[in-house]
Amino acid sequence: MTAVDYDGQTTLITGASAGLGAEFARQLAARGSDLVLVARRRERLEELAAELRARHGIQVHVLAMDLATGNPGQAPAEQLGQLGLSVTSVIDNAGFAGFGPFHQADPERLRREIAVDVTAVADISRAFIGQLRTAGRGVLVNVASMAAYQPNPRMALYGATKAFVLSRTEALWEESRGTGLRVPALSPGATRTEFFDVVGTSRAAGGTKLASPVDVVRTAPAALDRRNPPPSVIAGRMNRVMAFLARRLATRRQVVRAVGRLTAEGA
Repeated sequence: MTAVDYDGQTTLITGASAGLGAEFARQLAARGSDLVLVARRRERLEELAAELRARHGIQVHVLAMDLATGNPGQAPAEQLGQLGLSVTSVIDNAGFAGFGPFHQADPERLRREIAVDVTAVADISRAFIGQLRTAGRGVLVNVASMAAYQPNPRMALYGATKAFVLSRTEALWEESRGTGLRVPALSPGATRTEFFDVVGTSRAAGGTKLASPVDVVRTAPAALDRRNPPPSVIAGRMNRVMAFLARRLATRRQVVRAVGRLTAEGA
């Protein structure tokens, strides 16, 4: 396969109001893609849209919506259909986490976490994958996490949702072979975004150095431009080493105890 040509494409990006989603928007706009930006905060989306239109001369559409409610896949598909827009690529980046013992978690927050991190991811892929396969020249990138590679005490639900994203995306990679659609999961480690503000504590980073959103997002296009793009890619050399060690050189008991110590009170 040749490098992805984003010029003339229309890419839908969820969680586009900040962090990795906004950085994906900037990098893909620079490569010529028109954009559909999806998030709850309309004002931020409009500011980003204005910036990218002025800088790159592309078309940018804004869809302000809460992915935890309603029909997160069907609703944007219908709105775009009414505008006569066909999406050729999707970056499904939206997600959030809580921190603390599972038995103390707010049930409503848990419900929203599942809705955004699992249900919306599946719904959006199902709503748009037909268009993506027909176009046959774009990408479906699902943002997973290093949390997908091991159990995560005090972020038990988040780690499980990202394991779902990783497994399902790798399965879609196989199902999409031969269609021209490239389907990888991108797994960042701790990154310098608003993620930890939402989580409520930096302890969720496990004491690791925060990566730059620019560097994390660059990982995806670099992998997608390979002759044989992989089903998943991990951002950061040290993260790749840690994932290898967790899978190959340590028992599940050792891994979960180690992660538990990193996120424990006073760590």
